[in-house]
Amino acid sequence: MVPGNGAFAMRFAGSKQAIWWGAAALVLVLVLWFLGNAIMPFLLGMAIAYFLDPVADRLERAGLSRTLAVVLITAIVVLAFAATLVWLVPLLLRQGTQLVETAPHMIQRLQEVVQARFPDLLPSGGFLDMALDKGRETVAGSMGTIVGSVMGSINGVIGFVMVVVIAPVVAFYMLLDWDRMVDRIDALLPRPHLDTLRTLFAQINDSISGFVRGQAVVILILALLYSTGLALAGLPFGIVIGVSAASLSFIPYLGTLLGGVLSIGVALFSFWDEPARILIVAGIFAAGQMLESNYLQPKIIGGHVGLHPVWLMLALAVFGTLFGFVGLLVAVPLGAAVGVIVRHTVARYKESALYTGAQQPSPPPQPTLVEIVPHGTVARRIAQEQRTHDEAVREARVGAPPPEAQGPEPQGPVLPDSRAGLPVPGGRLGRG
Repeated sequence: MVPGNGAFAMRFAGSKQAIWWGAAALVLVLVLWFLGNAIMPFLLGMAIAYFLDPVADRLERAGLSRTLAVVLITAIVVLAFAATLVWLVPLLLRQGTQLVETAPHMIQRLQEVVQARFPDLLPSGGFLDMALDKGRETVAGSMGTIVGSVMGSINGVIGFVMVVVIAPVVAFYMLLDWDRMVDRIDALLPRPHLDTLRTLFAQINDSISGFVRGQAVVILILALLYSTGLALAGLPFGIVIGVSAASLSFIPYLGTLLGGVLSIGVALFSFWDEPARILIVAGIFAAGQMLESNYLQPKIIGGHVGLHPVWLMLALAVFGTLFGFVGLLVAVPLGAAVGVIVRHTVARYKESALYTGAQQPSPPPQPTLVEIVPHGTVARRIAQEQRTHDEAVREARVGAPPPEAQGPEPQGPVLPDSRAGLPVPGGRLGRG
């Protein structure tokens, strides 16, 4: 055996695996590139099934069958989705449109108030005054474009009949067979790398579930808190501001900052003579930020290895630019997968000779197995086998024939045969 052949074989196997996995990644990119719009309902249904699978598992543990649990979950989700389309979406569209239309007047009003009360802070014709004028004109001029883009996106995503019809059906069947599908995929994994692949997939699942599922719960709680609080405070456009601020809360402090600035600006425009209501609006966002930082994030998301906000924004930007809305759907799972693979690669790099500088020892040669037995064991075994053989031959040759096979009873006296000690009939000695 040539030294180093084992290490060469291991390197060759590793490069072959890299080629296979690289080819699989390339096929995935090509499928998303050429069939993005066609497979969008299926990806959306798969995402829905993935998020609802833990609920189905808990219902199964509670005693329900898988089919009954999936039917119950589907009914609740369909009712919630229908209620959202009927009540929440039109309300958000109406308030969002009104907010965009009112924004130039708010900027002008703020400009007039500041110039009247603090003329030195905002001199007429100054840089800040001209910037506000330019911003007001830009918002007013782009209002139609903004509203048209929003309406076009909604018509292209939510109102698309194919998505609305196919995605729930795909989600239902995938949720019904999710566990069996996972088992079948696990059975197809290459056996030599089974433990490594299972570890990577478990980390990817933990990353997605820990961040996305937990963040979805956090966004829902903050949306209810902000929208309800701002609506009770009487703030115009409070629901759309609260939902928008909660939707951006996956980026630390961004949702609170933008939502707080926007809501306080609207409060200043609407409640200029009521400072108490302005303070209430500011207090709502301060309470929401404290609740999110001190309770929601630690308790719900906890210590999961999630996606860093910067990495998440990068994934959304890259995949959204490359593949459109389908890219936005796959940005989070693919971003999580890439992040886990990068961390795994870095860990392997730190264990390699390239990082440590130590030469990796070659694998030990295969040992020669030698059986050691006490002296005389082989001779005794041969003698025992010979005795067994001789006994079997003797039993086969020396056997008394059955009584019916012996001829008639011999007549006359029987004399002994002196040669073999056997009796012979008729008193004659048998010679032949």
